[in-house]
Amino acid sequence: MTGDPEPISTQARRALEQELADLRDERRLVAGTLRDATSVGDQADQADELRRADQLERLDRRIEDITVRLRQADEAGPAPTDVAGVGSTVTVRFSDGETETLQIGEVTEALDETLVTADSPLGRALLGRRSGDTVHYNTPDGPETAVVVSIGAPQSQ
Repeated sequence: MTGDPEPISTQARRALEQELADLRDERRLVAGTLRDATSVGDQADQADELRRADQLERLDRRIEDITVRLRQADEAGPAPTDVAGVGSTVTVRFSDGETETLQIGEVTEALDETLVTADSPLGRALLGRRSGDTVHYNTPDGPETAVVVSIGAPQSQ
């Protein structure tokens, strides 16, 4: 990513907002189990309290990360249609001739085979590219190439 605030798709925004709500619920539950420091009993109780405090810290960090990301997405505005970025729909033609329309996102969603994350090898290769560009990326089977056919609405082939 460029370092500038990146836009996100509506689906990614919804997924982040849902994760944020779930994390806040989990944080409330964990915080409710923490005891007053003066009431901590034996070493096992102290270890359990430390584990919950660490969990609370992890939840707070993730909540902050998502909050910042959503704020930055608001500043960035909608996904561009001339350059591939987070939130873009990109049609690519792979070296085997197969053409596929993909969504570049931040959050992987279960069973969504058309989503590539911006930090995946193909996702990174597509960021900042325009129609007609050839991208190079690595797969478990070795280096691959693909051509960006279009950005935005899928193009019929």
